[in-house]
Amino acid sequence: MCGIIGILGAEAVAPRILGGLKRLEYRGYDSAGIATLNGGEIETRRAVGKLAALDESLNAAPLAGLAGIGHTRWATHGAATEANAHPHVAGPVAVVHNGIIENFAPLRDELRAGGAVFASDTDTEVIAQLCAQFLAHGKTPQEAVAATLARLRGAFALAFLFAGHDDVMIGARRGSPLAVGHGVGEMYLGSDALALAPMTGRITYLEEGDMAVLSRAGVTVYDAEGRLANREMRVVNVDQVRVDKGNYRHFMAKEIHEQPSVLGYALAHYQTAGRDAVQVPEGAPDFAKLDRLVMVACGTAYYACHVAKYWFESIARIPVEIDVASEFRYREPPISARDGAIFVSQSGETADTLAALRYVQGKAGQVLALVNVAESTIARESGLALPIKAGVEISVASSKAFTCQLAVFANLAILAGRQRGHVTAEQETSLLAALATAPRLVAEALGQEPEMAAAARDLSRARDVLFLGRGAMYPLALEGALKLKELSYIHAEGYASGELKHGPIALIDEHVPVICFAPFDAVFEKTISNMHEVMARGGRVLLVTDAKGAAEVGEGAWKTIILPEAHPLVAPILYAVPAQLLAYHTAQEKGTDVDQPRNLAKSVTVE
Repeated sequence: MCGIIGILGAEAVAPRILGGLKRLEYRGYDSAGIATLNGGEIETRRAVGKLAALDESLNAAPLAGLAGIGHTRWATHGAATEANAHPHVAGPVAVVHNGIIENFAPLRDELRAGGAVFASDTDTEVIAQLCAQFLAHGKTPQEAVAATLARLRGAFALAFLFAGHDDVMIGARRGSPLAVGHGVGEMYLGSDALALAPMTGRITYLEEGDMAVLSRAGVTVYDAEGRLANREMRVVNVDQVRVDKGNYRHFMAKEIHEQPSVLGYALAHYQTAGRDAVQVPEGAPDFAKLDRLVMVACGTAYYACHVAKYWFESIARIPVEIDVASEFRYREPPISARDGAIFVSQSGETADTLAALRYVQGKAGQVLALVNVAESTIARESGLALPIKAGVEISVASSKAFTCQLAVFANLAILAGRQRGHVTAEQETSLLAALATAPRLVAEALGQEPEMAAAARDLSRARDVLFLGRGAMYPLALEGALKLKELSYIHAEGYASGELKHGPIALIDEHVPVICFAPFDAVFEKTISNMHEVMARGGRVLLVTDAKGAAEVGEGAWKTIILPEAHPLVAPILYAVPAQLLAYHTAQEKGTDVDQPRNLAKSVTVE
């Protein structure tokens, strides 16, 4: 949630801050703003809505200054109004904030009692007012920020700018990510390397509790105890963080169509050169030493874990529990040294998933993370981080990250099966050969996009939609429903097909389309019997199957989308394509914002 960028520059910074915010807009787009130092004084421009509104404001009234901070907001405390937009200014200090200050109410009451006047409803303004109070009592900017941080409870990333101090910027993190960028005669702050990529590839990632004091000459970092800290500067390949829609109308369309290539990268990364065995980095779990796996994630990543549960239990014969991260740590589940814990996050910064990871540290025998951002907090704090190799994913609704998560999970399930003695060398080679067909089959499925777009025209008129699937298709039904909700704002629910008779069938009539994911597999007949139950009650079924399945069903379905025949291990990866494209084209028909759906953000860094 929320994106932060700051620049101590050698030239006017406002245009570059705006450019960085455009690269961070996936984090939130309720409002945006910039503060700069001009002649030693703080000047701000803020606007409600997406960055285009701020761009217009800056065109009408440009901001001068060689130092500045910027912010794109996903609203937590306070509505999306200009008064609540960041940066917040109190006296000589401006601040931008990603996170939630849990004790803002008593702090606000305390400050009001001391004469502070608040202009917003945000928790962030408390930070600015508190820091201004310490400055008024004679503290230096660094001392004032340190004193402010000591009073705050919650999760945050912060950037401070001070009137009269044109060569000082201070950043701090607790729970939310923040990175320092190193330039030539310039220094930068950003929520991630993506924002800083056009300016530098030299990045220092702040660790939990760090405070960074920047000048144009460099940065000094202090840890949570106030001690000098030596944080590594890393070189990031900026080519890997380029943001470009190419010839596509939306980032999501581009990312959906990138799946054949990124799946190839992900599969190749975890297999030997001959593609006959799984290979993983040193330190990967020995699944033979584990009695159970616990998988934790949020949103689409949670559904990837759901698919993985089927694979690990059937291929490796190891029990798997899956949990949404926001519930996991509050249940305080028992974790033992014979448990392996796997955490999945595209961004590697998901607050609930990170908190869950920290809960199992020192309890689980093995801790593993699947992430798309190699230098993310979850990657750095896990025992071993496995990259999913999806490349930068900008669209808020995940597509290629999901299928790449599945690709990595499939390799791990095969590895676990081999380690636990349930998969022979010959079977491993055979399963990997099946997996190798995934990029080609996904490309073929993308060729069915016109048929999916045609079906979406009818779906766009529905108020409610049900998705059904059995076995590993059940998580795909959940993912299909989530995508449709995210992108089109149509109410949709996913169910295991066998659960239809236990309640959802009451919803069935001619106005509620039912989408069935049903490859011709071991449970096909069961799924089709559920489909007939829908049709017997006047329901309209959109059947997604393969040629054998379509031939078996005949002409009964309202609409049929035929995908290539796939090995059961590959089917969940393949059937993600219609889940994505049906949602994408339905959203197109509805005229919603595909890349930036309302109320959502790409990286959920608050609880």
